[in-house]
Amino acid sequence: MRTLVLKMSMSLDGYVARTDGSNDWIFPFYSDDATAWTVDTLRHASAHLMGSTTYRGMAAHWPNDDSAFAAPMNSIPKIVFSATMHDSIWDETTFVDGDLATAIAELKQQQTDGYLLAHGGARFVRSLCRTGLIDEVRLLVHPVVLGSGERIFPEPMDLDPITTTTFRSGAVGHICRRTVAASAA
Repeated sequence: MRTLVLKMSMSLDGYVARTDGSNDWIFPFYSDDATAWTVDTLRHASAHLMGSTTYRGMAAHWPNDDSAFAAPMNSIPKIVFSATMHDSIWDETTFVDGDLATAIAELKQQQTDGYLLAHGGARFVRSLCRTGLIDEVRLLVHPVVLGSGERIFPEPMDLDPITTTTFRSGAVGHICRRTVAASAA
């Protein structure tokens, strides 16, 4: 069974985007070691999952980019959750319409190497969090305070820390697994 990994950049005060949706504040903190950590996460995915807003932005950018991020973003299949989009403007893209929890559960059942890697936007990730199907969270926390903006966690989520990595830029990478509640005897 595949795992579902949520990958996001976040400010110290818990925001993933400014109130206008912009995330330009993350780029100054992508040192070589933070970039390598993120690219490693991208490279081991079997599919990139995203909503239509994030898809439009990524599809406009990655096919024309030659950075270290571009190869795994372009070559690994994309699965876009949208009730309105059905036409691909980016190679290796599939659109899914319908219940998010059901679709994710079905994708997790497929036997393939690599994990499902979910990317923001905030609205898509909040919906994904509500499904209860996220197995792992990978946060790149940037040393910046936004004061307001978009948050992604709509309700508490118990996590077990796996690794914490401090990068030269001051950003910190956290990998945490979702805590599995002990079943009643």
